Amino acid sequence: MKILIIADDLSGAADCAIGFAGAGHRTVVTLEAAHTQAHEDADTIAVDTDTRRLSPEEASARTAAAYAQMSVSGQRLYKKIDSTLRGNWAAEVARLQALAGMAIIAPAFPATGRTVREGRVYVHGEPLEQTATWQLEHAGRCADIASQLTRAGLASERLDADAFRDDPQTLATRIEAKAARGVQALIVDAQSEQALRALAHATLRSSANFFWVGSGGLAREIAALDRRARVYNDARTTEFPGGPILILVGSLSAVSERQCAMLRERGGVEERIVPPVVLRSGASHPDWSKWQRQIAVSLRSGRDLLLRIGRDDAFDPAEGMQLSTALAALVEPHFTQAGGLIATGGETARAMLAVAKITDLHLLAEVEAGVAVARPLDAARAHRPGIVTKAGAFGTDRALYAAWLTLRNETKTDVAPH
Repeated sequence: MKILIIADDLSGAADCAIGFAGAGHRTVVTLEAAHTQAHEDADTIAVDTDTRRLSPEEASARTAAAYAQMSVSGQRLYKKIDSTLRGNWAAEVARLQALAGMAIIAPAFPATGRTVREGRVYVHGEPLEQTATWQLEHAGRCADIASQLTRAGLASERLDADAFRDDPQTLATRIEAKAARGVQALIVDAQSEQALRALAHATLRSSANFFWVGSGGLAREIAALDRRARVYNDARTTEFPGGPILILVGSLSAVSERQCAMLRERGGVEERIVPPVVLRSGASHPDWSKWQRQIAVSLRSGRDLLLRIGRDDAFDPAEGMQLSTALAALVEPHFTQAGGLIATGGETARAMLAVAKITDLHLLAEVEAGVAVARPLDAARAHRPGIVTKAGAFGTDRALYAAWLTLRNETKTDVAPH
């Protein structure tokens, strides 16, 4: 089985695809929806379409174009969506549904505290619409899955928790019957990994015309049912080249704040918080050159460096891409001094890789659920740092510290190599 994953941001592409790497698939994440020779022997390809900040119309068109460009015969489609329903996921799913059949929608990721009950997402038991993350970007908007699908033009039904009491073949038959009746989207209540595992079993047995829509939770259960024994040369070791570790944090979530605190306390990592006003103005700001010199001094002296985007009264969540792009430009002249990169937030990761001209990643390992370790796919590349990506609101308080240990090659108990 070959898998095509289409995600709307880079950290999401990686945290969804890492389950397939863990199952022995040669797994590649690409920033460009274009087939290249380097992709030919990949079992699983995850494409970052970078559509989270676009309009619904632009996002759905780019998603459909990526599917047309990257899909091949015999390949299964997995549309990766954010487990807290950020972005244009409903519009993108609606566009794909017309091309790929019924959408089986299961955003639950129990390992990270995301569950679905009665068609609504819960985060560590709290309704999604009451979380700080939702309030920051979507205050006043309904978080109900079916309502969002309806607005995108899709008719949906729900598969409730009782369905998982059936054996896999019976569940598969139920799913096929819904597809045959013309159900466009099937919303899955899932509150445990066992429920997602049952869904994976049933859908892999099903002959219905469908595609999966979910987070990394369902993806890893599907991957576990298609394990490979192969080991690729680039994955025989998780040893990284050494040198200073650069940690870029674009997320302002409370989760990221706690992770940064543990990294400072246990790792003694130097931290600098870049004022948003500097990033908004870019190279024209009078302090731009001063910041670049400070970054150069730290990295050239071999010191690990934690760079964070600050927050001020003028902050707007919609400017995240602009600030991340500017942060990457600030770092770019000295990026080759880094032996490793840890990037929190998909926009931050993509911006840094783009300026470094890294378009493809080979996924290697997982620090913890949803925190992926990779290196550039191009083995001939002169600068080939270890790279860790994670969504801003993902991970335990220890996630950044564990990622830092991984890239320092000090992690026998902290990383699960794939």
